[in-house]
Amino acid sequence: MGIKKVEINSRRVFSEEFKKARIKDYESGKFTVKEIGRLFGIQTAVIYRWIYKYSVYNKKSVKVVEMKDSATRKLKELETRIKELEQIVGQKQIKIDFLEKMIDLAKEELDIDIKKNSDTLQSGGFGKTGKKQDIR
Repeated sequence: MGIKKVEINSRRVFSEEFKKARIKDYESGKFTVKEIGRLFGIQTAVIYRWIYKYSVYNKKSVKVVEMKDSATRKLKELETRIKELEQIVGQKQIKIDFLEKMIDLAKEELDIDIKKNSDTLQSGGFGKTGKKQDIR
């Protein structure tokens, strides 16, 4: 009769400090449960047990849904950005309106055509009379 080989299953035991440190990594958003599992070779079910035991926020009755970025936080950031951009657009529109009014006033009161086509040659200093104006 031959000798029967018996394999001993190796079982790793993690210290409480190690477990708490991994849960802290998870709760801070540094790593997801899957990433912790891959990095340390731990099954996700084990990590979830640690979460239920050591987590301040997540308890057994609460279903944990992981998202890469919080959708609500991202939505609030986008809404804030939209408000900022709308404010900037409003300020720019006021500037545009002001400058257009200044251009109109320059044309009406000073007979200066600022909107003149850029392809035309610049005036040689002649006004409406056709005589060279004296600039002093």
